[in-house]
Amino acid sequence: MKTNAARLLDGLGVPYSLREYEVDPEDLSAETVARKVGMPPERVFKTLVVRGDRHGVCLAVVPGDAELDLKALARLTGDRKVEPVALKEVQPLTGYIRGGVTALGGKKEYPVYVDVSMEAHTEVAVSAGVRGTQLVLAPADYLRATKAKVGPIRRPNA
Repeated sequence: MKTNAARLLDGLGVPYSLREYEVDPEDLSAETVARKVGMPPERVFKTLVVRGDRHGVCLAVVPGDAELDLKALARLTGDRKVEPVALKEVQPLTGYIRGGVTALGGKKEYPVYVDVSMEAHTEVAVSAGVRGTQLVLAPADYLRATKAKVGPIRRPNA
């Protein structure tokens, strides 16, 4: 299935592969997605929608085995504080539903902040813009396609 995210990568000449998996609407966790696509959770990145008090909405991309460090993200964005947006706002802001949010080919282009750990891998997976499909690509290609800023924005899951 070609999604907006895949079409955007095609337009940029970025090589990628698609990995499809069966969706369990009761368990959309990155750890479960990682298992289903056969990759370790630290290489399957989730995209979170957050809002800063100074700069507004942005997307934070962190590994599936970690949580977003809100204070670290605020430092990186130049906000005093950032908070996740309410679930009901995710689709109107991005055009994507929970479990399918990606920084590629969204309704609007928001600033993207990616955890520095992405650069340690040869390939990573991110949502293709729908539940049930992941894009697998080189981190450098993802960072270029999303114009992301990179920094330490994750905390390991407790």
